[in-house]
Amino acid sequence: MPGPGLPTHPGGVTVLGPHLAAYDDHLAGRFTSAHTRRAYSGDLRSLDAYLVEAGVPTLDAVTLAHLRGWLGTLAGHHAARTTLQRRASAARGFFAQLVRTGALAVDPAAALRSPRAPRRLPTTISRAEAAALLESAVAVADEASHLSDTPHGAAQAAVAVRDAALLELLYATGIRVSELCGLDRRDIDDARQAVRVLGKGDKQRAVPMGRPAARALERWLAVRPRLAGPTSGDAVFVGARGARLDPRVARRIVHRGLTLVAGAPDIGPHGLRHAMATHLLEGGADLRSVQELLGHSSVTTTQIYTHVTGERLQAAFRQAHPRA
Repeated sequence: MPGPGLPTHPGGVTVLGPHLAAYDDHLAGRFTSAHTRRAYSGDLRSLDAYLVEAGVPTLDAVTLAHLRGWLGTLAGHHAARTTLQRRASAARGFFAQLVRTGALAVDPAAALRSPRAPRRLPTTISRAEAAALLESAVAVADEASHLSDTPHGAAQAAVAVRDAALLELLYATGIRVSELCGLDRRDIDDARQAVRVLGKGDKQRAVPMGRPAARALERWLAVRPRLAGPTSGDAVFVGARGARLDPRVARRIVHRGLTLVAGAPDIGPHGLRHAMATHLLEGGADLRSVQELLGHSSVTTTQIYTHVTGERLQAAFRQAHPRA
């Protein structure tokens, strides 16, 4: 929806017009998450309302000054820097796509910059909490196995086994929740104990998963037919109704699992990604390897985890060293 203090134009007046729906279709084709698409759609509608209010007559009349004015208006209404950063990104992606498709000859957003977002240390869990999370998930799956005598009970047991495999795989690989939900069975490389992942920018990478995750995944695939249906396709993870698992359901599984771990922060799937990266670096992994595993295009994105491990080392030093 339009940003704070920006007008809406329900009468159909528009500058960006049908290109908004076309861009959303483009994002959907790139397997962009529904959450990101909604956010970008709202950002671009905000921009459209601003351009109409500013009297911009046509799409090709949009300039860099207009885009800067839009962000400036949002900043004047105290929009967070992270919000400004995302909205600038939405505008850059939108206009770049218009140039690629020939709808525009010149990209007005090519030089658009946004304020740097503050680098906050990501909330994560300790190794002990990660172990407790996975152990509790396996325990729940084992406990549910006695329900397999009825069709309904068998489905409940399969859900518990699926959830344990999902948690194991998220922590073992550090893949994004959208990448996990997009996995097909052909993406599992049993010989190498790895999964092939299609990440951002349609870049494919192979990520090792380790023996515990491989065993949990094998256990899940053995009972997957209890939940699979006509709409399952080749999806690794399916929901209770048989369709490919929705990322929102995956997030709920992570949140629910963490409620069983005393004192653990309420993180989501991305928190398990942070945990995997942090624990790898604490264990001596080099930054470039972690970058490749996470699928970061730049090592500078991965470097935030060195701050996380540094904070923990400082805390351990202050707590344990006699001359700290």
